[in-house]
Amino acid sequence: MSKPFAATSNLRDLLETPSRQAATLDVVEHRPWPLPRRSWIQGQTWDHLLFAHWRVPEQALRAHVPDQLVLDSFDGSCWLAVTPFRVSGLRLRGTFPIPRLSSFLELNVRTYVTFGDKSGIWFFSLDAASRLAVEAARRTYALPYHDAAMRAHRLGESVDYVSRRRDDGHRFDARYRPTGAAAASQPDTLEHFLTERYCLYTTREEELFRAEIHHPPWPLQPAEAELRENTMAPAGIELEGDPLLHFSERQDVAIWGLERAG
Repeated sequence: MSKPFAATSNLRDLLETPSRQAATLDVVEHRPWPLPRRSWIQGQTWDHLLFAHWRVPEQALRAHVPDQLVLDSFDGSCWLAVTPFRVSGLRLRGTFPIPRLSSFLELNVRTYVTFGDKSGIWFFSLDAASRLAVEAARRTYALPYHDAAMRAHRLGESVDYVSRRRDDGHRFDARYRPTGAAAASQPDTLEHFLTERYCLYTTREEELFRAEIHHPPWPLQPAEAELRENTMAPAGIELEGDPLLHFSERQDVAIWGLERAG
């Protein structure tokens, strides 16, 4: 029997989520650089997230990533990820999450880049089942968010997840589940390279910006997935073969505002 995709919605969770998000700032030994001196501005919690990673040729990605950014590779390969999950506990610093408005499904498509001495994430697209979140993120972070019709349910340990973008019809349809115990990735491994990223990059009027992100080390589980449909890759990029799959039950996050990367 299916049940609604779990979300931070009851009163106890709403009250505890801010402290759990703020407590992430006490866990910093794993970071590749110190926390920013300025204050973070928002907290989020990411629930039941799937990392689905494909090897992609660098030349296929280059046309979609600004020239200022170096495309990161591991053992000679660049990677593209599709990541479905639920956002819960979304809030501005100093406030509590608002029921319903603070929780929605999201689906990201991303690759890995470096500018200067900070490695981070470049988003090709971010789909969300919240028009308010889409508009706010476009304005605040200049990210390529899209409004999407999305649904997800738990089927035992599995998540059944479907997304259809409203403006151009890009689709993702999958069922996924964890298959092993959770553990933090080890430095210098592929899993660490793909997941331990502490900033995102974006452009505004062709100028490069960065937003710092903080969270504890990812608690990763091996996973399996039935990918029934996936048209989320940018134009001209083919996702070939089976993806590398990881699952994470929950991650609490603090996010800073945009700053010029240069």
